[in-house]
Amino acid sequence: MSKRNNQSAKTAARERLRAERERQAKRDKKKRQIIVACSVVAVLAAAGGIGYAVVQANKPTGWDAAKNKPLVKPAHTTGTNGTTVLIGKSTAKKTLTIYEDPRCPICAQFEQSVGPEVKKYVDEGKFKLRFVGATFLDDNLPGVGSKNALSALGAALNVSPEAFLEYKSAMYSTKWHPEETDDKFKDDSYLLKIADTVPTLKGNAAFQKAVKDGTYDHWALEESKIFNKDGIQGTPTLKMDGKTLTGSDGKNPPSTAAEFDKVVDAALKG
Repeated sequence: MSKRNNQSAKTAARERLRAERERQAKRDKKKRQIIVACSVVAVLAAAGGIGYAVVQANKPTGWDAAKNKPLVKPAHTTGTNGTTVLIGKSTAKKTLTIYEDPRCPICAQFEQSVGPEVKKYVDEGKFKLRFVGATFLDDNLPGVGSKNALSALGAALNVSPEAFLEYKSAMYSTKWHPEETDDKFKDDSYLLKIADTVPTLKGNAAFQKAVKDGTYDHWALEESKIFNKDGIQGTPTLKMDGKTLTGSDGKNPPSTAAEFDKVVDAALKG
């Protein structure tokens, strides 16, 4: 082989090697770019996942979330946010206001002994009944039963005032009312079991859905604010014409039908 051909072969070989190195360098660069890009995407995805998880973790849940639910007012209510619950004949000149917490054991005793007498007066048109639902026991005891039961009462009121009164009476009955430390009212299934004892609520699909969906949860929270706004210290509390009605001890509400008749008849004349 001549020197010229030998030199040309060496030059061609070097050129091929140089070209191959350039191609490899380009491939390596592209590979690094892909790795970096994938790493950035992975980091962003991880950051996004963490951010989403943090947002989800900080989202209100349960009764905190209920504050942000649409406010649905039960039928047969009036006033701001539908929190005025007034039952009785329009011709009745007086109004008896009763503040009650669903979990309250004294309220249960009152309803069992005096509740029928209250209803009799309402039916006779002697006074209108204004119900104010309280939930202060949920703030002082573990649980959410007062709020959940009040929401269910809102669902019953949406059916009719009569259904509301019957359901409230059933809740406070000896059969169904739990100890105040036993938060049974937190369970929709328990509240629906009680509702099955009320003819107009038994098998009522709309009522059952409202209880399960918490349709009146926000309303229950608004309703319960009145108890604090009015400065009431405990339940049950009875008021007529702004005056607190008490039994023979001068401190607590009437505990018997006879005592209730005496106190209310005097108030009606006043």
